[in-house]
Amino acid sequence: MVGYMNREAFDKTLSTGHVTFFSRSRQKLWTKGETSGHYLLLRSVASDCDGDALLIEAEPLGPGVCHNGYQSCFYRKLENGRWVEAEEKAYNPEAVYGVQS
Repeated sequence: MVGYMNREAFDKTLSTGHVTFFSRSRQKLWTKGETSGHYLLLRSVASDCDGDALLIEAEPLGPGVCHNGYQSCFYRKLENGRWVEAEEKAYNPEAVYGVQS
């Protein structure tokens, strides 16, 4: 996944070991898994040569980290010009997040 981290989110990620982002739309920190319990546990951090991008390696906890119920948010593959679901749902997102829109 791609997410935005400000300094506060980065510091919280390092101090807690749970990957935390800054939501620009909500203007607040959010820790992946704070609602579902399906956290991303920090494993390593690397930086690019410009120092303006981070690569976070994390271990997902729970049956999946996708809000749609899949193990990964990258569950669609392009096949013959169409997007198809390439894996089965790992859990029921309605049971975790309530009714999905």
